[in-house]
Amino acid sequence: MKILKIKKIPKILIILIILIILIFFLINKSKKNIIGNNKNSQDIINNILNISSYEATIDLEVNSNKNSNTYTLKQKYIYPNQYEQEIIEPEDMRGIKIIAKENEIKLENPKIEINKTYKDNKYEDNYINLYTFIKKYKESENAKSKEINNEIVLRMEEDNKYCKYVSLYIDKSTEKPIKLEIKNDNKKTLIYILYKEVKLT
Repeated sequence: MKILKIKKIPKILIILIILIILIFFLINKSKKNIIGNNKNSQDIINNILNISSYEATIDLEVNSNKNSNTYTLKQKYIYPNQYEQEIIEPEDMRGIKIIAKENEIKLENPKIEINKTYKDNKYEDNYINLYTFIKKYKESENAKSKEINNEIVLRMEEDNKYCKYVSLYIDKSTEKPIKLEIKNDNKKTLIYILYKEVKLT
């Protein structure tokens, strides 16, 4: 009887050891997957600040003291100086396109058959272009970032009462911009951009 008991103990131990090894292996594997699929906030910020090009469809709202206008635009930017913007809405402006490259600006309006090129004209930086924000944020001495729920907010202050507070919101899960807000010195939103479709490279 004693001999039978001794033979049974090693089998139970072997099964327990195998189970422990399997559990340990599965736990480690799941930890590696979690770590591999989640970047920290600074990595996401660095990726945004170091893009070389982007394509986006945006809803743009421009507010003044008298009225508010909304537009839907398609944008394309290729580093260092090629920028395209096409109006999708409103309908009466659909198809109007600006193409800027180096010191040349091209204006197209298919509805009234205008196709003009202006040479020796540099396209001025503005916040409708995402890359303008990136450029100014890198240069800013008061650029800050913070997290709000599942969003990263990049903020800076400009020395301009009409364009005083500028904030870009980034979705942590998609790692893409969600919206951009520009407020005046009274913290009234003058420009609001909602990013509907964004492709970053």
